Amino acid sequence: MLIDYEKELNPAQYEAVLTTEGPLLVIAGAGSGKTRTIVYRLAYLVEQGIPPASILLLTFTRKASQEMLGRAGELLGMGMNAVRGGTFHSFAFFLLRKYAHLLGYENGFTVLDRSDAEGLIKQAKEELDIAKGDRSFPKKSTVISLLSQARNKEMDLGDILRQDAGHLDGYREDILRLEKRYKELKTQYQVVDYDDLLFVLEKLLISHPEVLEQERAAYQYIMVDEYQDTNRVQARLVKLFAGNTGNVMAVGDDAQSIYAFRGANIQNILDFPDVFPGTRVIKLEQNYRSVQPILSLTNAILAGSQQKYTKKLFSQKESTRLPEVVKPLSDSTEARLVVAKILELEKEFPLHEIAVLFRAGYHSYALEVELNKMGIKFQKYGGIKFSDAAHIKDALAFIKLVANPLDLPAFRRAFSGIKGVGPKTCERLFHALGAGDRDTIDKACRKNAAIRTVMDLLDSLRESSPTPLSALEAVYEYYKPLVEHRFPDDYPRRISGLDELAQIASPYKDIETFLADLTLENPDQLGSSNMSQDQLILSTVHSAKGLEWSAVILINLVEERFPSRHAMNSAEEFEEERRLLYVACTRAREYLGLFVPSALYNRYYQSNDPAMPCPFLQDIPSHLFTEFKETYGGRTVGVGAGQKTSAPAFSGTSPLSSSPSVSSATTPTTCRHKIFGQGKIVERIDPDKYKINFPGFGLKVIVRDYVELLDE
Repeated sequence: MLIDYEKELNPAQYEAVLTTEGPLLVIAGAGSGKTRTIVYRLAYLVEQGIPPASILLLTFTRKASQEMLGRAGELLGMGMNAVRGGTFHSFAFFLLRKYAHLLGYENGFTVLDRSDAEGLIKQAKEELDIAKGDRSFPKKSTVISLLSQARNKEMDLGDILRQDAGHLDGYREDILRLEKRYKELKTQYQVVDYDDLLFVLEKLLISHPEVLEQERAAYQYIMVDEYQDTNRVQARLVKLFAGNTGNVMAVGDDAQSIYAFRGANIQNILDFPDVFPGTRVIKLEQNYRSVQPILSLTNAILAGSQQKYTKKLFSQKESTRLPEVVKPLSDSTEARLVVAKILELEKEFPLHEIAVLFRAGYHSYALEVELNKMGIKFQKYGGIKFSDAAHIKDALAFIKLVANPLDLPAFRRAFSGIKGVGPKTCERLFHALGAGDRDTIDKACRKNAAIRTVMDLLDSLRESSPTPLSALEAVYEYYKPLVEHRFPDDYPRRISGLDELAQIASPYKDIETFLADLTLENPDQLGSSNMSQDQLILSTVHSAKGLEWSAVILINLVEERFPSRHAMNSAEEFEEERRLLYVACTRAREYLGLFVPSALYNRYYQSNDPAMPCPFLQDIPSHLFTEFKETYGGRTVGVGAGQKTSAPAFSGTSPLSSSPSVSSATTPTTCRHKIFGQGKIVERIDPDKYKINFPGFGLKVIVRDYVELLDE
């Protein structure tokens, strides 16, 4: 029985399925039935008499390939195992095994898994006598990740270190030596790693034209899924197999290209019509996931893109509920408002159908604490759960010892950063303190001055009866230098997490309540690794791609958090942040809430500094959302579409164009800060602050007294 394609597909999908000759680019907007289109095209090709063995389907996961082939087989009532389907890397391995002898692998070759690759790095370190006894040297896994990043981006490792891992600059020469020796060892042992596969295949095809001709003839039709996620070598391989006039179909969405850090290159999909002359471009714009008001808002976000395939998502799912923009007074009160919204949404949707998304894992820390206080179960994806992070546990150990000097686990943790102090020494000191044995303690302190430093810190904290914030600030003075030593691979992220902990602590007056709110978690949610039917979802946006929920809340939509601080200094990364916001918003089916704090807590000055809303929100016309502003009474008041108010929550041409109490500097002024160096004042914030752009550090809000004006 033949498939009625016209009945089963919408007009754009139908056109894509029936376009089989020549190059074809399908721009598949979020939720537009991309997989369905590929499945039906596979079925259509076979129905037209194309041998399955002459079809090549390249995907980014084995699961995706198996799903597509399985669904196509169900439509046809036959197996599709003859189709060569799989990931780029599995296909490369298949061909390289076939032609290994041509590459000098007379006895074949093996592919290193991650553990084996780290083993070679360990061998290289030992042979080169690198970092012997230096526990602060980057982990093997970090070195492999840096090598992989350089390989996939096709960049010099030194440039990767400078751009993306500046905190490791002190180890630059040693890491470069490791890279060289690692390559030599792979050649010596006739092995390749995962990233080598694609480049070795490219080398084979270029150096042996007869192989390229034979393999190109074997695949009459090529289909590539998620083309926006391809890196440069993957695009070149597609070109090699398809030639200039091949029947190649690329499916993807330029607006969902968010993996540049892995080497994905958006130019591959943007340049596809130039690389393959005569390309037919078909856009899938009908969305089957979200209600129209959500799509109207996401269309407005994309409208500001500099390079894109113009598309306008539409849906037959209508709704009178507009997306909500909620503006808390500060990030300190944001978590409470988010929890209130979750409790409201839970009356309408199951808890597992509600997701809170954020740009970075540590952005959810304050919310996690608030959820624990309210007894709301949650699962987190992307980033480390707040209470599980080692640096958070370390800092809290000192605070716990202030509240309870008899806490042995906390005592062990507080002293674990001291060189030469192991578990036995910790227990001996602990019992000596409990017994009042000053001789044992004094002897240990004379032998190791660091022990005296920690003892004095704990004594001073107990004597001063500090607030949680003041206690943490004292702990940080001691602990922050240890962070770089203990966590050299990612200490900037961990420092940000510690700053977030201080912000969480700022409203608390006593240590006991603070610790209780952090540690009293529902046992049911601990250790859960699978999706639960009764838990809220917390996730980074990157981890949420490909998923969807009935209700989605986005938090921390302010400059330097979303978009990230790093992205504020690069036009390409800035545009990727716009696409990331689009991906986040299109995860929502029925409700979308955008939380935009008016201020960010500055623990150094113990003040709330005005925050600039996420710049991409400025592209959204006010009639596309309902706006709420938190009042000083703790309530939220509607001030947006369909609401009346005597005082607007926002000022400027768009309701989200600027923060209150901010006025532009009359004359751009350069200044100097003792930590961030020279910067340019971009705004003056009444009464006594400046917003300053520091190269390499991004935008900062600084009190006037802490900067030196150079040309005022």
